[in-house]
Amino acid sequence: MRIIRGKYGRRRFDVPGNITARPTTDFARENIFNVLDNLIDLEGARALDLFAGTGAISFEFLSRGCAEVTSVEKAQVQYTFIRSVAAKLGADNLRLVRGDALRFISTCSATFDIIFADPPYDMPGFAEVPGAILGSKMVREGTLVVVEHSKAHDFSGLPGFLEHRVYGSVNFSIFRV
Repeated sequence: MRIIRGKYGRRRFDVPGNITARPTTDFARENIFNVLDNLIDLEGARALDLFAGTGAISFEFLSRGCAEVTSVEKAQVQYTFIRSVAAKLGADNLRLVRGDALRFISTCSATFDIIFADPPYDMPGFAEVPGAILGSKMVREGTLVVVEHSKAHDFSGLPGFLEHRVYGSVNFSIFRV
């Protein structure tokens, strides 16, 4: 895993072979962050990374100046990896939550400036995730929501839809509440 830009930029971490996550490719991550840089000032922002996987998105947020990042991951292997990378970076502004992201969405009352969600593409109920986030207490006026998905989904009909971006086989739908 490589952190692309910012204060941790170019740092690399070996991902354990037993991780079951599908990490966002460096190419897709670099391009979506270029888009985000034009939509939101990450410096001092509060970010949420749902279905965090390897934590690559969380660390990119931290590297680019987010004041606080909450990272939610259910799997123990991924959770442990994220925790170890955070310790190596000295990233004390990462709030790591081991738990189910769907439960987190329904129970969290904290608000965020930006929310990134990358659910497993084959997860039952995948299509309901963006609507659940957009209808949650975590969003407030101005919150930017990014959902990574396969080409099988079209979320352009949801409230706040801004744009759809494609980088290789990776699709992103972007919303502003």
